[in-house]
Amino acid sequence: MTGRLEGKRALITGGASGLGAAIAHMYAAEGARVALTDINVDGAHAMAEKINSEFQGAACAFAHDVADEQSWKDVVAGADEALGGFNILVNNAGIGSLASVEDETFETWKRVMAVDADSVFLGCKYALGVMKHHAPGSIINISSIAGLYAAGNMSAYNAAKAAVWLLSKSVALHCATNGYNIRSNSIHPIFIRTPILDGFAHVIGVENDEQLHAKLARGVPLGRIGEPEDIAYAAVYLGSDESKFVTGIELKIDGGMSAQ
Repeated sequence: MTGRLEGKRALITGGASGLGAAIAHMYAAEGARVALTDINVDGAHAMAEKINSEFQGAACAFAHDVADEQSWKDVVAGADEALGGFNILVNNAGIGSLASVEDETFETWKRVMAVDADSVFLGCKYALGVMKHHAPGSIINISSIAGLYAAGNMSAYNAAKAAVWLLSKSVALHCATNGYNIRSNSIHPIFIRTPILDGFAHVIGVENDEQLHAKLARGVPLGRIGEPEDIAYAAVYLGSDESKFVTGIELKIDGGMSAQ
């Protein structure tokens, strides 16, 4: 590792598992200190302990409901105190749903929008109050290729992830206009081997996760689904000063899917 994030301090949501855990671990390996947050607080603390076993003092953890405004205020204040301020925000926490506009329930629609889109609004709103005092900074919002390309059975998820895409651009322009020296970009993965795919095997008519991953891979030009580190590498670049002139973009990490 090369210390590409030496001196950086990051708040990462959904840090107990999946993409959040992979990003947090790679950030620590590259020299950053990280505050992991998750509604699964035991999982977040376990991941922080794992990181600290390799990179002493690099990680701390907080309980966090990303759909709750007060929870965001508490976490931002806690991370500010624990890290001595922070200059990277990774809005990663999210949930999925497979249902058409006719089949989706209003309850699930509201929950997906709250966890996937409201959380990014709240994160940007409250984290900027800290980040603008520790610039240069970077906001990295994990959207999805489903935020750019629609499917008939992903009504809520399409809408929420599309909201993240354009909100990221709005935040980029707001920060630039106000001279904050904080960049805002979105990452758009295709299928990644993370817990968000758990339980979907039966939905698409296969018996287990291995068959699910194989079926999904057949639609990807590179012939496989993504691994969490594929997204973590991109988050390192966007969090580092290497991307100091990159703001308001959407970075597709989709194995060539969108090139078709």
